[in-house]
Amino acid sequence: MKLSSFIDHTLLKPTATRADIVKLCAEAREHSFFAVCLNPVFIPLAKAELAGSGVLVATVCGFPLGAVSSEQKAVEARLSVEAGADEVDMVIHIGAALDNDWDAVEADVRAVRRAIPDAVLKVIIETCFLTDEQKREATAAVVRAGADFVKTSTGFGTGGATLEDVRLMADVIAGLGAQDRVQIKAAGGVRTPDDARAMIEAGASRLGTSGGVALVAGERMGEGY
Repeated sequence: MKLSSFIDHTLLKPTATRADIVKLCAEAREHSFFAVCLNPVFIPLAKAELAGSGVLVATVCGFPLGAVSSEQKAVEARLSVEAGADEVDMVIHIGAALDNDWDAVEADVRAVRRAIPDAVLKVIIETCFLTDEQKREATAAVVRAGADFVKTSTGFGTGGATLEDVRLMADVIAGLGAQDRVQIKAAGGVRTPDDARAMIEAGASRLGTSGGVALVAGERMGEGY
């Protein structure tokens, strides 16, 4: 298993500088990570740094709270794709999920899907705040809305991905017959190469981590997402 091909090499800290992003992209080039994931302001820089490398540029939308309107998320996503992003990781309306308003959750995702029909859309349900039943309902809403991925976490909540949550998502996706269309991204909580392999075996096809360099070197990552 070549871990590098599963990794979204991530830097979403508000303190990230131009030099940090250049370093992130150089590491992604060196290790052939699937993508970098960064805040929208750095999309043009990342596209330039990664030109010809095959490494994709992913960004975030409605991040990290998910608490802006669907229209705002849609505009943000569209502008990011126009700036060069290949993939967008959006955050659901978490409050609507906690209210069990699944129509609102689905409509929110659907608005972003319509805005970026040709880009990969990953949807963060922020599992740390939800019950297992809410995780199931949120995953189903994301599938119905036409997203390409269900993603566990922002890295800014109270916890990251767990094997149980990845398995739960995979079960829901399979139950809806969408396993050929919808994938899973496990983000946060991937601290060691064994963690990474376990997440993949549980059903994740992408890993969001700031510790990709350590993971592909067979080491435990330090502090970070």
